[in-house]
Amino acid sequence: MPEYDVLCIGNAIVDIIAQCDEAFLETNGIIKGAMNLIDARRAELLYSRMGPAIEASGGSAGNTAAGVASLGGRAAFFGKVSNDALGEIYTHDIQAQGVAFDTRPLTGQPPTARSMIFVTPDGERSMNTYLGACVELGPEDVEADKASGARVTYFEGYLWDPPRAKEAIRQTAKLAHAAGREVSMTLSDSFCVDRYRDEFLELMRSGTVDIVFANSHEIKSLYQTASFEEALAAIRKDCKIAAVTRSEKGSVIVRGDETVTIQATKIKELVDTTGAGDLYAAGFLYGYTTGRSLKECGDLGSLAAGLVIQQIGPRPRQNLRREAEQAGLL
Repeated sequence: MPEYDVLCIGNAIVDIIAQCDEAFLETNGIIKGAMNLIDARRAELLYSRMGPAIEASGGSAGNTAAGVASLGGRAAFFGKVSNDALGEIYTHDIQAQGVAFDTRPLTGQPPTARSMIFVTPDGERSMNTYLGACVELGPEDVEADKASGARVTYFEGYLWDPPRAKEAIRQTAKLAHAAGREVSMTLSDSFCVDRYRDEFLELMRSGTVDIVFANSHEIKSLYQTASFEEALAAIRKDCKIAAVTRSEKGSVIVRGDETVTIQATKIKELVDTTGAGDLYAAGFLYGYTTGRSLKECGDLGSLAAGLVIQQIGPRPRQNLRREAEQAGLL
């Protein structure tokens, strides 16, 4: 029996979330709806201009790991924090949610990563991320027992920026495949896809990655087309399974010639889209690693995403397992 259902690899980031208006984004040169990488000086400037904020442990793959654990799955996480106050907050939060997190913290500089997230009245989030200690994740942080003992390893495209993290991911994928496991990734962001299009396609076509998560913007960016249908037809050929989210239109899952359409969960109010894709992946992967059909996997993903966008912050406050049971999905 595998020791874990899902091993997530990602940037360990503390999110600092504040609400703002459209004018604030314009005045401060923030690209709406994107993840903007910033340096330490810019991080300090934006922090000084922020309104009242909520601090929460985030990072795309970390959010997914927390979601899997909330559904009752066994989740593990590789990610680098520094030996500082934010690093302690991050470690406490992810372990308290039931995720196995044993990556050794960095001593000294750079500090733990943080992302200033500005949420506009329409619920859209604009992220400004200082990667700090994240970029120090390397092959020495790969725990072989977790890499070969998880049914699915999942990593975020964002982690393709630091070169040593790529080595860690490739090493983990090799161990996973040698043990007969599967590897999945999320494309993360259309700007991220623009930077690494050829490498992402190579990961899929070489079989390094079996399952791909994306939204409609990212998949169109990947195949450089304005047509969602064309992009979907292309990704069918490039990986074993692709799950593509489409906001209020729900999601589409493809496997070979099979196509499964999933409805979006009905919500009362859109508060903050931070973490929607991460929680969709959590629901899907929990379903997948517990032997459910693609339709059931997609419905679990849709439910988890629908719950997280009705709150501020990327980690579910409700017990997802209880919510899924009440919805008749477990």
